[in-house]
Amino acid sequence: MIVATGATGNVGRSLVQALAATGEPVTATSRAISETDVPEGVRHLRADLADAESLRPLLDGADALFLQNGGPSAHSLSPQDILDVARTGGVRRVVLLSSQGVATRPQSASHGVLMRSIEDAVRQSGMDWTILRPGGFASNAYAWAESVRTARTVAAPFGDVGLPVIDPADIAGVAAAALREDGHAGQVYELTGPAPVTPRQQAEAIGDAIGEPVRFAEQTRDEARAQMLRFMPGPVVETTLSILGEPTAAERRVSPDVERVLGRAPRPFTDWARRNAAAFR
Repeated sequence: MIVATGATGNVGRSLVQALAATGEPVTATSRAISETDVPEGVRHLRADLADAESLRPLLDGADALFLQNGGPSAHSLSPQDILDVARTGGVRRVVLLSSQGVATRPQSASHGVLMRSIEDAVRQSGMDWTILRPGGFASNAYAWAESVRTARTVAAPFGDVGLPVIDPADIAGVAAAALREDGHAGQVYELTGPAPVTPRQQAEAIGDAIGEPVRFAEQTRDEARAQMLRFMPGPVVETTLSILGEPTAAERRVSPDVERVLGRAPRPFTDWARRNAAAFR
């Protein structure tokens, strides 16, 4: 049995669907998961990664664990406690959703330092481990959904700076392979889309997907900062703006790892936009 944490998130939800489609026994968990969040017949239980003991009923008898990195709550996790509970329950394989920033922003508390500590705990767990380091998610474009629905407008900074954002379904595909197949132990996979895409190009792709033009309105850095501070801590905002506005060569690089694992190229942003057009109509 495979346990998938963060099962209501962009990656976790796709992962549970992918595993269920193969007939793989899977238990999906998040803090507020319900029957409507999972495919029919999939076992689901509520648990909180910040409370390792809440995971014990799920992990008892499990073979493999997909460990979501906690996202904005990562600072509240005790990865060692989570992994101890997993090992006690019989888990032999763990796949960690980490971040590209571990390598590209190693001194950043919001990316490198915190995620590195979680990665180190996984490496030292005594289990077979695989680490996934995705770059920016295509699904971050959901932040524009309301403005596209109401004003057919995308407002963002750095309109012509491109990054190879990745479709969360491709992250899930790599995770499913690492959870189900041999040959991935000890691997660190950097996951990106097939080509850099700018915010301006993303707006155009969303417009094509919904069949109506979407205007791009470029924000200043200060305007973007003020907007982000409404829902993100200050250090995270500054790191995010640096990545979006002054990406390193490593952050612009297209990785071959999705194709190496899945045997096909990663999906472009245009594909993600078409599949999720309903959110923007």
